[in-house]
Amino acid sequence: MLDIVVLGAAAGGGFPQWNSNAPACRRARAGDPAAPARTQASIAVSGDGVSWYVLNASPDLRTQINQTPDMHPRTGLRSTPIAGVVLTSGEIDAITGLLTLRERQPFQLYATQPVLDQLDANPIFNALDRTLVPRLRMVLDQPITLEPPNFRITPFSVPGKVPLYAEKAENPAEIMNNGETIGLEITDGTSRALFIPGCAMMTDDLRAHLRGADAVFFDGTLWTDDEMVRAGLGSKTGHRMGHMSLADQPDGTFAAFAGLDVKRKILIHINNSNPVLLADSPERKQAEAAGWDVAFDGMKVRL
Repeated sequence: MLDIVVLGAAAGGGFPQWNSNAPACRRARAGDPAAPARTQASIAVSGDGVSWYVLNASPDLRTQINQTPDMHPRTGLRSTPIAGVVLTSGEIDAITGLLTLRERQPFQLYATQPVLDQLDANPIFNALDRTLVPRLRMVLDQPITLEPPNFRITPFSVPGKVPLYAEKAENPAEIMNNGETIGLEITDGTSRALFIPGCAMMTDDLRAHLRGADAVFFDGTLWTDDEMVRAGLGSKTGHRMGHMSLADQPDGTFAAFAGLDVKRKILIHINNSNPVLLADSPERKQAEAAGWDVAFDGMKVRL
């Protein structure tokens, strides 16, 4: 059995974004039921409903824990069902929530070497006592055995880019496939789910991981590559930020998933500019017609 709960479904900045006065964010701020607010992207997974693993520690993690009963303390004066945190990148919206977990609570922290290097380079993360929160290096394509023993998470490389704060001036938009950005395969030996909140492009290797999965949570950042530019919300395209876009042809996400036989496809890490967030938008209807669900905070999936 695999239990999955969406702690947050939005991209960096959340929905509504704190400084956005765009129409969709105004609707969310006003409590429009067709534009429900979402916190920044993270899911929690469990193989037994007892020990939980948080995939990406978003800046909203404290709020997410408090609004998710599965994440609440259960015994003694201080405790947590969170046995570990697994990071898919060193992006701010994937690591900042680690600072929320600094109250001397033991858990295991898993990341690839490039992400561990980013954490090591910033002394603020030493607020997490390493004697209580060991930093464990994940090796690409090698499974991590968790609790219960048949519950495993395997990291694999996904095309992406370095975090904004780590960009180098000579080639800031360089797309890499070296473990800087990863996806995670979660399995109990029977069911198989994938978590890929950031992806810059589809590759044959990625198709092989996706094919036949029971559920995939996939990067839904933008509807079209230039949507933020056209809306006057920013100067960067999706490609520049290291994200595929949903509806672009022939290289968009919807087209890339054709023929992969994924049983359940779920969009996550959705930017506040993406109209798919709006339940009454034509884009939402188009996504649903293509077989996609749009993640929301508190969404549960059991496999």
